[in-house]
Amino acid sequence: MKKILTLLLFVCAFSGYSQAKKKANIATEQWRYELECAGTGTDGTYLVKVWSYSKKGNVAIEQAKKNAVHGIIFKGVAGSGRTCNSQKALARDSGIEDKEKDFFKMFFADGGNYMKYVSVSTDGGVHAKDRMKVGKEYKIGVIVSVMKDALRKELEEAGIIRSLSSGF
Repeated sequence: MKKILTLLLFVCAFSGYSQAKKKANIATEQWRYELECAGTGTDGTYLVKVWSYSKKGNVAIEQAKKNAVHGIIFKGVAGSGRTCNSQKALARDSGIEDKEKDFFKMFFADGGNYMKYVSVSTDGGVHAKDRMKVGKEYKIGVIVSVMKDALRKELEEAGIIRSLSSGF
């Protein structure tokens, strides 16, 4: 009987997490996040702090990875007074996300190709100051590293963006 009860509790807990993740994925499709420079990364990468919103704190941290890659592709990164320079979005065509909807749906799916280009920084743990309650949800700041050169290469090879050497 104890085994059945333990299994039932495990299934309920997993079900709750997967439902929260599904809701977070729906919220992510609205792309509500803020992106800021977090310092200089290694060559070919951007080190950014992404602020994501979610009702579940742990889900916001996972969604931050998607948000960071999305921001690098479509929004760019504003510079700050520190050692950060502004970085333009990889995609210069403002309508490319709609034009290539199928590509980006697969790209940003759970476990999609976006995961190859992003990692949580070693010091990117969420500190108390990076977790705020805003209304009924959390605003969570996570420092991530995005391999922008490799990301650019994949998008160029897929025909999503033009290469830098293709001219204007």
